[in-house]
Amino acid sequence: MTEPHRPRIGVVSADALRVEGLRAVLEHCDLLQLTAPDILREDDLAMVLIDTREEDLFAMMAAFRRARPSMRLIVLGNRTEPAFIQRVVGSGAKGYLLHTATAREILMAVDVVGDGSIWAPRKVLASLIDTYSPTDPRPPEIKLTPREREVIDLLIAGRANREIASTLGVETKTVKSHVGRLLQKFGVPNRVALTVRALEMQVNARKH
Repeated sequence: MTEPHRPRIGVVSADALRVEGLRAVLEHCDLLQLTAPDILREDDLAMVLIDTREEDLFAMMAAFRRARPSMRLIVLGNRTEPAFIQRVVGSGAKGYLLHTATAREILMAVDVVGDGSIWAPRKVLASLIDTYSPTDPRPPEIKLTPREREVIDLLIAGRANREIASTLGVETKTVKSHVGRLLQKFGVPNRVALTVRALEMQVNARKH
């Protein structure tokens, strides 16, 4: 029987305990503790987790982006200010995880970033949308199929694609197709924006 594919994830961190904690949570992946130069020598990493001093962070991200523009980066830190997280995402990170993130949040972040979307703490989603979503007003009414409404509800609940697929009894690629159509309907660039727009619509619907 063929062994399931194990994504290779690089970790730049001097904190051995944090690396071991990540390795325990991401047991379905091959987690490699690497230096920044080592990261650039590896050509088959699914993504890179960066846990480094703030004074080194942005220079390191810039170097990674220059050498590997398509590299998916998740930054780990303890700052919660929306402006700082916006700067991290604006500098090329696809995700931001707090050092206090739960195992579930870590798994979801890796899943969401692996799907090509952005992950950030829910507290700063609206602020990120102000920066990254288009300023054109959304249509006053968006017609959704019953299945699309189910997908939206699960996205709002913070479910990753694999969890949505399991809940609905469909394949992950089917969920990705639904999410792609929803992005077009809502006129937003990613699932972060989609979640916030859907939440706004639910709140507005309750007011009327």
